[in-house]
Amino acid sequence: MRPPRTRRRHRAARPAALVLALILFGSLYAAFVPSTQVAADTGMSGQVAEGKALYQVTCSSCHGLNGEGSSQGPTLVGVGAAAVDFQMSTGRMPMARPAQQAPRRPNTYSAEEIAAISAYVASLGPGPAVPNSSQYDYSTLTDDEIARGGEMFRTNCSACHQAAGVGGALPNGKYAPPLTGVEPLHIYEAMRTGPQQMPVFSEGAIPDEDVAAIIGYLKTMEEQPTLGFTLGGFGPVTEGLAVWIIGIGGLSLVAVWIASRGALKR
Repeated sequence: MRPPRTRRRHRAARPAALVLALILFGSLYAAFVPSTQVAADTGMSGQVAEGKALYQVTCSSCHGLNGEGSSQGPTLVGVGAAAVDFQMSTGRMPMARPAQQAPRRPNTYSAEEIAAISAYVASLGPGPAVPNSSQYDYSTLTDDEIARGGEMFRTNCSACHQAAGVGGALPNGKYAPPLTGVEPLHIYEAMRTGPQQMPVFSEGAIPDEDVAAIIGYLKTMEEQPTLGFTLGGFGPVTEGLAVWIIGIGGLSLVAVWIASRGALKR
């Protein structure tokens, strides 16, 4: 009696089964996942398109049609959304006319318009993004952390902004602006993007928690009551000048007056 014959599988059976399984899995994935992603991509693309239209009206005359830069303005490729948000939210851009430095002015653009232009510039090349509030929140800092922020500010920033953050003069008609009344968001963005003469402080150089400590120090300084004559808060140079003019100058006048009175009596 012959034993029953076993059916041999074709060599292509296993690869075919694998291909069918992959097709089935891909169909199920496409049915449930992409709808949300497509909606998100469409929204972002719409914001970028809106930002591009606004950019071509407000920024392209100086920075080029595609952000490549020109003789009137630097390239925006790779500056990131944070740089655009800082410059436009503080009214520094767009500039009314070419100048050595863009001063802070009232902002004339809505938050939605600035966000759209920021999204378009961010699409030109990778760069610092607009931070979350948790990255620069200083509300929970201890006194020791705020004191540490003061040490870091005096080490890294006071050479230009002065010890009290009131700003100061720089070469070639430029200046470091005062930091009083500046939003914490804009202080963070300025440190990460380095606007104008300011150097860039990357997260590797100064982490977010240290930036928050510096902001906490500046805000604590603003809340301190002013006692006596601050002389602008510019430090020992102004104080020494006041001593020479008022103190020594006054003593010299008194000495001259005493000498003249003695001469009259003779």
